[in-house]
Amino acid sequence: MAKQNHNKKTTMQVTSLLSRKEIREHHHDHESDCNSCGHDHEHTEFKLTTMIAGVLFIANSFLMEWFGGTDDRIAGVSAFIGAIILGLPILKLAVKSILRGMLTINELVAIAFLAAIASGESQLGGYQTAGIVAFFMLLGELIETRTAAGARASIASLVKMTPTKARRIIADGEEEVTASELNVGDVIRIRPGDNVAADGTIVSGQGSINQANITGESLPVDKATGEEVFAGTTNLTGVLEVKITRAGEDTTFGRVRDLILSAEQTKLPIMRIIDQYMGYYTPLVLVIAGVVW
Repeated sequence: MAKQNHNKKTTMQVTSLLSRKEIREHHHDHESDCNSCGHDHEHTEFKLTTMIAGVLFIANSFLMEWFGGTDDRIAGVSAFIGAIILGLPILKLAVKSILRGMLTINELVAIAFLAAIASGESQLGGYQTAGIVAFFMLLGELIETRTAAGARASIASLVKMTPTKARRIIADGEEEVTASELNVGDVIRIRPGDNVAADGTIVSGQGSINQANITGESLPVDKATGEEVFAGTTNLTGVLEVKITRAGEDTTFGRVRDLILSAEQTKLPIMRIIDQYMGYYTPLVLVIAGVVW
């Protein structure tokens, strides 16, 4: 009775992961037409060392102004160099977006940067302000990029867990084949330590399965004849013979992987709304600024 309840719980966990029926289709559509998903893939291209160099020049200008007792023009040169180093990647991205016929937040930041360069109580103050504006923009980009890199590393480790080979049972024994060659109805043999190559039902044997990467369970689950196993899980004990019910991208593991990929590429609703109206917001801000000026 306890085992039946556990199996129901496992089925519910897997079903909840697969409740989105068009995960794979969305992922392929995303690759073929990024704009249809509303994703903005443009990011400022810069190196961390470049940002650090710009920050050092800006910080040096403040130190020279406060403690150096030197002419502001010398500190202004330092601030100007730092502002250019920090602002150039933003200006390049803004120009690229304009040439593509897009208006995004990058254009507003670029305008704020140029306005800071041209204004201020002194040129020194203007350069410093421009550098600070560019710095916070790049800092946000850096945090976003590092976060995305961590997510991609997690996805890469997940992909590495995808089984590549299997032992298919044939009339005169067994043969080793790639996982992509397996078809529904094939029977495969899974020895202790093997990864399950496809979803299927155990037709012979019993063992303990580590399926944490599918259901999140921390402890192995005992499986016997008639019970279902999932691709990407690991057989810890016993020799199993499994009849395949789903293979390739149709497996639970493949669909969960697509779900994670889709989630990594999807923006928050508020970000989609911002991108949707940015094309109107940016020109409106420019018109109002022009009228006020």
